[in-house]
Amino acid sequence: MRIATWNVNSITARLPRLLAWLESSGTDVLCLQEAKVAEEQFPVEALREAGYESAVHATGRWNGVAVLSRVGLEDVVKGLPGDPGYEDAQEPRAVSATCGPVRVWSVYVPNGREVGHPHYAYKLQWLDALKNAVAGDAAGGRPFAVLGDYNIAPADDDVYDRAAFEGATHVTPAERAALAALRETGLSDVVPRPLKYDHPYTYWDYRQLCFPKNRGMRIDLVYGNGPFAGAVKDAYVDREERKGKGASDHAPVVVDLDV
Repeated sequence: MRIATWNVNSITARLPRLLAWLESSGTDVLCLQEAKVAEEQFPVEALREAGYESAVHATGRWNGVAVLSRVGLEDVVKGLPGDPGYEDAQEPRAVSATCGPVRVWSVYVPNGREVGHPHYAYKLQWLDALKNAVAGDAAGGRPFAVLGDYNIAPADDDVYDRAAFEGATHVTPAERAALAALRETGLSDVVPRPLKYDHPYTYWDYRQLCFPKNRGMRIDLVYGNGPFAGAVKDAYVDREERKGKGASDHAPVVVDLDV
């Protein structure tokens, strides 16, 4: 079984690439983030023609998440239980579903903007709500994973230059402590292998030639429970999909399971 996560950075802009990638990669389940489309505009029919069912939680603008599956799609839950909300609104940042023998969450963790900003406090509160929401499945016997764009680099090696992020979000002790608390529910970091260079970065800014210079970050993560992690046969960053005109600024993270 092949499961992947990808911040597609607008499914409307990326649909032809997405459909081609699904076909060429043989992915069974894909967790998507940053759909940037209203739910009623999500390309459900095009994906169904390609063999995938869709569970979508989106309202347009900058967020939106989905789970695509060709191995079944059941027990869909839209939204994060206990979501603290931001500015009196709950943003579409989480959706979960059972896909064959595996249950997955697709998450798009708040960016945080800058340390001290209300959105940074919201980010930490949101991560605490995520921890509480997944604890039961994390401790369970069924393969389970929380996949997505976490907007946090777990360690200094997960950014191209730690000094370049001094004082910024994504690398602060509080954010990393929130990730550690999430792992303590029974999840472990399924670290993918890079297809090039030494570090499995998953995101490269469009600006300043960051991709060709490999100035990246590993912020798209797969956190799996014991049964999930124990079934992993391979994991890699599909760096090739970050290349070329019209690419997302994130690359897919692909995990192969023996389940």
